[in-house]
Amino acid sequence: MLDKTNNNSLIPTQVKDQDLVAKRRRQIVDAAVTLFMEKGFHKTTTREIARAVGFSIGSLYEYVKSKEDILFLVCDAIHADMEEGVTHALEKATGAKDVLPAMIRGYFLVCNHLDRHILLIYQEAKSLPKHWRKKVLENEVRITSLFVLALRQLMKEGVLPPMDQPALDIMAHNITVWGHMWAYRGWYLSRQYTIEEYIEQQTAFILDSCASNGGRAQGEDHEAR
Repeated sequence: MLDKTNNNSLIPTQVKDQDLVAKRRRQIVDAAVTLFMEKGFHKTTTREIARAVGFSIGSLYEYVKSKEDILFLVCDAIHADMEEGVTHALEKATGAKDVLPAMIRGYFLVCNHLDRHILLIYQEAKSLPKHWRKKVLENEVRITSLFVLALRQLMKEGVLPPMDQPALDIMAHNITVWGHMWAYRGWYLSRQYTIEEYIEQQTAFILDSCASNGGRAQGEDHEAR
């Protein structure tokens, strides 16, 4: 089951009990994910979603106003799981040197668990209205910013060599996209690697890239002097 979403309050409802709203929307999301992945967003009807949850169509519309609302809640739930995976791994890291590998591992494991869900975002997010697409992109940036903050802190503590801001931003985006790569290239990668082997290979590559970019930044700073 996907975790509860971060943006329930953005979709209006007449139901006053917010715990009940969150519970019912989680049920809607779980049913919709399966149907969207099996049939696609456009071929899935709200009536089919309601039937899968065990609601009448009228009951469904007490919690959402449209199929696009449901798709947004699905995307939001996926991002919530990703963010939780990263923050949970960060909390469990036992030392400064373990922080980045732990965050990468936590994030990649969530991407592995939600591989079909991530594909769903790539395939169907374009069907969202503009204001929901904007929010989905903001969620993507928020997750990437967790890696930006971690990289910056590790540089400050001397665990990683200094990188300039553009290199730091690109590295954070690389990490998030390489996690997604397991989802949309897993049909090939899984023939060569287990998820643990993939994480090990990518973590080594990321750490080497950080060191390389840091060395380049130090060299440029030395030349400037």
